This record gives sequence, C-alpha cells and structure tokens, in this order.
Amino acid sequence: MRVLTAIPVYNEAKHVRSVLAEVRRYSPHILVVNDGSTDGTAELLDREPGLLRINHPTNGGYGAALISAFRFLLASDFDVLVTMDCDGQHQPERIPVLLEAIHDCDIVSGSRYLRDFRQDMPAPSDRRFINATITREINARYGLNLTDAFCGFKAYRRKAIEKLNITERGWGMPLQLWVQAARQRLRIKEIGVPRLYLDPHRAFGGVLNDPDQRLAYYRAVLAAAEHDELPGVCPTLCLAPGSWG
Repeated sequence: MRVLTAIPVYNEAKHVRSVLAEVRRYSPHILVVNDGSTDGTAELLDREPGLLRINHPTNGGYGAALISAFRFLLASDFDVLVTMDCDGQHQPERIPVLLEAIHDCDIVSGSRYLRDFRQDMPAPSDRRFINATITREINARYGLNLTDAFCGFKAYRRKAIEKLNITERGWGMPLQLWVQAARQRLRIKEIGVPRLYLDPHRAFGGVLNDPDQRLAYYRAVLAAAEHDELPGVCPTLCLAPGSWG
C-alpha cells in the first residue's frame, strides 16, 4: 500500500519545518500544497529536500488546497491519501493509526470528541457549538454516525476519492465531502485524536469570523452538496434520515 501524506499550507512559517520533520518519521512521501503563502513559507519549503509540491499563485482556500491534493493523488500511483494540517493541531505519530484503521473502510477521519486524551484543550465555544450543531444535522439527515464533522486529519482510499467530486474551495469542504460520501455509501470510520488548539483565536477570515454567518455558510454547503453530480449517482435525490446507514 503506497501512501501519500498531503499537507495544505498557508502562511505557516512558524510551524512548517517542525511539522515536516515529524511527518517524515511516519510518511516517506509528502505532498505540500502551498496555497499562496506570503509570510516566507515558500522560501522555507525551498530548503526542504524530497518534497512533492504544488504552488498556488494566490490563496484559494482550504478546500482548494485539498482539491489539488486529490487531483495529484488520482494522477499518481498512490493507493491512500492522508491529509493533515500544518498548524500543529494534528500529530504525525497518529498517521499509522489512520492507516491501520483504513483496512476495512474507505475514509478514516480523526475525531477530537470521540474519546478523551490527557493533552486535550478546551475548544473555543463558538467552534464547539457550530461543530456539534453541524455534526448533529449531518447525522440526522444523511444517516451517518460522526462525532466531529470538521477534523482535517483523514485517510482516503484511492477508490473513495474517485467517487467524489469536491468543488467547495473554502472551509466548508469537509461538509461537502460527508454528503457525497453518504450518497456514494462509502464506508466511514472515526478514530480519536487529541483536541489541540495552539492558537484558539485564529480567524477564519471575512464574514466567517462571525459565528452566525459561518453556520449559515456551512448549512448552505450541505444543501448544495445534495445536488452535486457524482459518478454513478443521480444528481437530485430525495434525502431522508437514516437513508444511508
């Protein structure tokens, strides 16, 4: 099983070298998607040997970086894609746990709320409320059993990515993913990961800094994803709770 670890990076000069040093211990093949960084991240990446790399000329968004990673995976001969953030929230030492868990499913997703860890930190109140609200709505509407709809620490089988059509370029990308995964009846598993917020005041940017606007945006992404064109699936479906157990 050939594994590629993809790391979206935007203005992470503070963390990128230490994160890469740790990831190299667990994944020999690393793809960095530099999403238009302007803080010297690109120059730091220039000094890192052996990286696979995609450079976006301007910042396209979290989803845009992962779309590039998915396309890269499909154009390669890797079997599994691991995705993780570069801000220190995700621990590379848990990559083997993701890979062990994927043997009988299509997508493994980290969850910061599946179990408790000694190093857990309290989540910012607005993020916890929105995460819990959206996770509950996804489970009720699409018949899933998630505990954390937003964690970016994931592993995907190649065949799972082939069945997706991710177009959401912003922070709502994981929500489009869950709707599409449910529609395609992909096998999903969560594993517990520590809840780490090294910068709890980090902003989303623009109107999304307002929690009400952010929640409305996430709900709009969910609604739109119900009509995405997917391989082998009718673009318009009548959705009912529990319809994709």
